Amino acid sequence: MAWKEYPQNIKVRLITSFFNRAISSSVMPFMALFFAQHKGAIWAGSFLVINVFISFFINLIGGYISDRFPRKKVIILTSALSSLMFALMTVSLVPIEKMIVLFAISYVIFTITNSLGRPAVHAIIIDSTTPENRKAIYAIEYWLNNLSMAIGAALGGLLYVNHQIELFISLTIVSISLPIAYKLWLQDTHVKQLEKTHKNIFVDLLQNYKVAFQDKPFVKVVVGSMFIYAAEFSLNSYIGVRLTEDFKSLFVGGFEIAGVRMLSILNIQNMLMVVLLTFFITKMTDKFPKQKMLLLGLCVYGVGYTIITSANVWYILILFNALATIGELIYSPIANAEKANMMPENKRGSYSAFSGLSFSGADLIARSTIIIGAFLVPTMMSVYIGLILMAGSFLLYTGLFVASKKIQIQKELQNKKGGI
Repeated sequence: MAWKEYPQNIKVRLITSFFNRAISSSVMPFMALFFAQHKGAIWAGSFLVINVFISFFINLIGGYISDRFPRKKVIILTSALSSLMFALMTVSLVPIEKMIVLFAISYVIFTITNSLGRPAVHAIIIDSTTPENRKAIYAIEYWLNNLSMAIGAALGGLLYVNHQIELFISLTIVSISLPIAYKLWLQDTHVKQLEKTHKNIFVDLLQNYKVAFQDKPFVKVVVGSMFIYAAEFSLNSYIGVRLTEDFKSLFVGGFEIAGVRMLSILNIQNMLMVVLLTFFITKMTDKFPKQKMLLLGLCVYGVGYTIITSANVWYILILFNALATIGELIYSPIANAEKANMMPENKRGSYSAFSGLSFSGADLIARSTIIIGAFLVPTMMSVYIGLILMAGSFLLYTGLFVASKKIQIQKELQNKKGGI
């Protein structure tokens, strides 16, 4: 599918998300460092943990709002507020004695507005695609996400320490341009909006998500995705800690590759492979049944991360990290497209927000591996990650192709009975 054939909303969504993610990747990884430097490690940790919970709950509200109101208005309003908060964060950095309280308040509100608008942005891509072209769209989105994160991380690493103000000013200008782009080029999507069924808005919101929780195939997909993502997230938690402590340094000439640098190499390898191989692998998998390709991708991905969890030799780490990335490139576009196909038209924002549980839960599982790893040897941690991945693969596959198929057959039988 050529770029010129993409619907306009898809083009706007992909381009704006690229810049939005580049902004986040430039500064968000340094927030813990920033607050720890100015307020202390305990304050920084507590503040950021609270923000994670705020983001999760606001994301659910954002899903409800994106189904109740026109998505374009929701996206423009939330992105405009986010850019304003980013501007305030920039202003707070100008004085020599930085206004940390203003920065922290702006950061919290930025988290809230960003989380409110995220489900609507995700729903736009489903509104503007069909089951036939979703895999291709999700493949290019996946590619652009990784490219933007690589560019953002590079910019942040180069400019954050010595050119912090300049970095924030540049990113503020980009952030302000996003709502303008949405206003000019994003088209209103004429989708069926969710109707309010209860006078009490909180009861209505809970009832809305009750439907998603009762959708057993989709719940299996969300939980399965959570287990699968947990392995990838553990790379920068348990695996990173283990490499820092146990990896024996390599010397290339006079350059030392210790545990932290080995972890950076694995992350860079992952991003480079995604950028270089996404379209080639997507084209290859299009020739085969999606069910088989999903299973193949999950198996390769699972083997890769199971070995990486305990490996301590550089070439084993690089080899199986490559396998894990290839597995991800095979299964991810298929899983995302099939998950989108499961979402009811009038609840796409809510379902997108609900699916965000996968990332929040995976993050918690990944962080817990640091604690569990203190009691288990690395080989047992590989077994633990392997079991989690097996469970996740089973739930994801059965949710996408087995349970959903059974429900579809049951609905068809009920419709036939009703016709008789």
